Amino acid sequence: MGRTVIGTLTTYEILLMLDPEQAEARQDEIVARARETVEKSGGTWRSHDPWGRRRLAYEIAKKSEAVYHLVVFESEGETLDEVSRVLKIDDAVLRHMATRHVEGSRTSAPRDDVLAQPAPAQAEETTAVTAVSDEEEPEYAGPDESADVEDETSVEDEEE
Repeated sequence: MGRTVIGTLTTYEILLMLDPEQAEARQDEIVARARETVEKSGGTWRSHDPWGRRRLAYEIAKKSEAVYHLVVFESEGETLDEVSRVLKIDDAVLRHMATRHVEGSRTSAPRDDVLAQPAPAQAEETTAVTAVSDEEEPEYAGPDESADVEDETSVEDEEE
């Protein structure tokens, strides 16, 4: 028999930042628990990409590094809420962020050497901006006139 799906499934991705002091088996257990929750609720587990240990921009819980994992799955919104709830109460999870997955987006870990260098597109934009002479004034958008109009319903509410 085929699987019956009630409701709509959305593809989500969660980036997990796990405590690096936890054993690897404990980290795998957290990912396995998330997968089990997704599959029990009728969702589909797409992928798990361990990015490894990375330095944090700022300390979280007195830790300067975290182990990153990216998981992608399809489920209903209620399932995502349950997975997030479970991740929030687990002390081994430093942070997690759930977003909708964009089809065709890259899910592999960024390389360290790429993070240190500016992107080529940014370098080209900088060159283009400096090439503008002082004689040419850039055209700017005018003021937003709609911001001056007050909402009539809010004025009525204040009077009552």
